Amino acid sequence: MLENLRERLQAHRPRRVILRLPEAAVLMPIVDRPEPTLLFTRRAAHLNTHGGQVAFPGGKRELGDPDLLATALRESHEEIALPPYRVELLGQLSDVVSLHGIRVTPYVGLIPPNLPLVADPSELDAIFEVPLAHFLEDRRHHTDVIPVDGRPWYVPNYQVGGQVIWGLSAMMLVELLAEGFGRPMSLHRKPPGRLCYFPERLLGIQQPVTRARPSR
Repeated sequence: MLENLRERLQAHRPRRVILRLPEAAVLMPIVDRPEPTLLFTRRAAHLNTHGGQVAFPGGKRELGDPDLLATALRESHEEIALPPYRVELLGQLSDVVSLHGIRVTPYVGLIPPNLPLVADPSELDAIFEVPLAHFLEDRRHHTDVIPVDGRPWYVPNYQVGGQVIWGLSAMMLVELLAEGFGRPMSLHRKPPGRLCYFPERLLGIQQPVTRARPSR
């Protein structure tokens, strides 16, 4: 499965956002277990921005970063003590734009199991893994519907072990599942199941706000 993922991502041509925006990058770490998992972090509750939210390790590009992959690896090392040399790059996904107008580039990497990872308490409350099967089988709790310039985006909302995976991270997951694993998923095709509606977003602002209106 992971070998097919590597081949598919290497053939993938990710979309780039051409807006002049601040840059950031994240690493989507797949843990190479007999049943592979995806590694997530939870941002510390005391943070002013996105406190308590689930995310992939990553952050803003700094002047010393030669490229965005270096940003993703540096931030992962700072946040969870993941050594860059333990990451096997599998591929890059399309840019997404955060609610705060930051262009985020995701990279998919394979890491060994049972690394001595440690969460930086100034930034994170937790590091946890979710079996890839949970996403491959599309076990979403519901779908967040986010209109962007009049076009609805259908973003899955996953709830696993008390953790909620939604917003930008869930958007990245959809592309990973569609392009990396050939799953019939799309952010622009209405899925079955419960829908939760959000207010209109401006062009390029693709992350939901904190309140939604459930469908009846």
